[in-house]
Amino acid sequence: MPNHRLLSVEELSISFISNNIGKEIIHRISFHLNTNEILGIVGESGSGKSVSSLAILGLLPKKVSKITNGSIWFNNMDLIHLESKKFQQIRGKDIAMIFQEPMSSLNPSMTCGKQVQEILLQHTKLSKREAQAETLNLFEKVKLPNPKRVFKAYPHEISGGQKQRVMIAMAIACKPKILIADEPTTALDVTVQKEIILLLKQLQAEENMSIIFISHDLALVSEISDRILVMYQGNIVEQGLVEQIFKNPKHQYTKALINSKPALDVRLKRLPTIKDFINNTINKNIVSAEDRNAFHHRIYSKTPLLEVINLEKTYFSKSGWFSKPDVFKAVNNVSFKLYEGETLGLVGESGCGKSTLANAILQLDKATSGSILYKGTDITLLSKKDIRTLRKDIQVIFQDPYASLNPRIPVGKAIMEPMKVHGIGNSDKDRKEMVLDLLEKVGLDETFFNRYPHEFSGGQRQRIGIARAISLEPKLIICDESVSALDISVQAQVLNLLNELKENFGFTYIFISHDLAVVKYMSDQLIVMNQGQIEEMDDADVIYRHPKRDYTKKLIHAIPKGL
Repeated sequence: MPNHRLLSVEELSISFISNNIGKEIIHRISFHLNTNEILGIVGESGSGKSVSSLAILGLLPKKVSKITNGSIWFNNMDLIHLESKKFQQIRGKDIAMIFQEPMSSLNPSMTCGKQVQEILLQHTKLSKREAQAETLNLFEKVKLPNPKRVFKAYPHEISGGQKQRVMIAMAIACKPKILIADEPTTALDVTVQKEIILLLKQLQAEENMSIIFISHDLALVSEISDRILVMYQGNIVEQGLVEQIFKNPKHQYTKALINSKPALDVRLKRLPTIKDFINNTINKNIVSAEDRNAFHHRIYSKTPLLEVINLEKTYFSKSGWFSKPDVFKAVNNVSFKLYEGETLGLVGESGCGKSTLANAILQLDKATSGSILYKGTDITLLSKKDIRTLRKDIQVIFQDPYASLNPRIPVGKAIMEPMKVHGIGNSDKDRKEMVLDLLEKVGLDETFFNRYPHEFSGGQRQRIGIARAISLEPKLIICDESVSALDISVQAQVLNLLNELKENFGFTYIFISHDLAVVKYMSDQLIVMNQGQIEEMDDADVIYRHPKRDYTKKLIHAIPKGL
């Protein structure tokens, strides 16, 4: 059966209104979706990909946005001029959507089963019992383990990957003709991400539906799509078949998206950013094996800065008054050494114990047993006063910089505050000068000093988090998933910045991530964790080239590599 156009977006323009002034953010874009096709839309935050998909579903915020031009055709209807009652019949039934963050899209006060059942009762003629049976059938279809347990569970009682599967079950419940998946795997582990991609492909083939798959990761999009469109600053800059886009990209922005991700076969001294591609200023210098060996010989001949010995962290939970407590070992007999000037990579899936280990090193969560020697002193035995002094030496950069910044305090003051506590600088004037210098070092200017966290993009906020961490002149910085929520080119900028700061100030990093490509690029040594234990530990390049354990092989195999 030949493909025919199921959806046509023609000359679409969208403006957002602020202070009665409209600013156009989508500029006359045109594209189509065929029957039984997966269309990938790729671009970074602010490129307009999510706004375009919300327009298709009639979900643009009414008071602040306006479609100023164009049409969206589906089943001979122009969706732009459709009355809201008619749209409600289409939404969820003919066109469904999976959102990026399942926790905020699922109702926390309803069981997962009830939420899917509700969709079926609203859009089909099924009885309550039939809807329940169909929900369990859908949970099996999306490969949820123990569908009956998930049916009765509340969203907070299941993992991120399972929540995303519940969202997919909800989206495909009424056998929609079009499924819009908006960044459905961004916060997930690489292995879970691969499972979700394979699941969507399988469902698409079984149900003959069409999918619009939105992401900022071009390699990932290429693994699922038939065609790709690339969006940049509200325009479609390139579109075509996957192979054509990947093997012969025409636009500089597309080339940048392909190359801003760390390569797995070569280690560049500096990752190219979007700006480098647009301005044609790419630095192709590589770190040679000889340079790397010489550096390792120098740092590993010294005494370790940090030594973790037989560390364990056990949690106990009780399910009832008279029941025995459940014992869960989040970190189980972990030992390793960290040397000054080294970046130690820590990789593994969610729940493997990497953040628990970091919290134990930071003394935010006391270890159950074992020792942590910092400069030869066991920090697990320190008094509260001594731990406070230690905070200056060991700093952390969190995954979500917005949650770690006080929204009521301008960023300049937020950076100055810990400096004051630890006696850095002689006066506020002195400290302000230091903060302005720090802002410049992390690629921000002095105008940022008096602005508030909500006024910045994710990448800028992460730079502020880095400035605050380095303001105390620490010896060791723990980067806990510090680039996982960022766009690929912003991620490249932040990784370059961390490497520059390490070179200039001699920092030592523990770099935690579930993205093996990023960890491999950043790390000297690499630790692979699984279920609280060290699965494998060696030079990062050695582990990638010759993984010994099946678990490590599975992680490497799951990295989206593009064509």
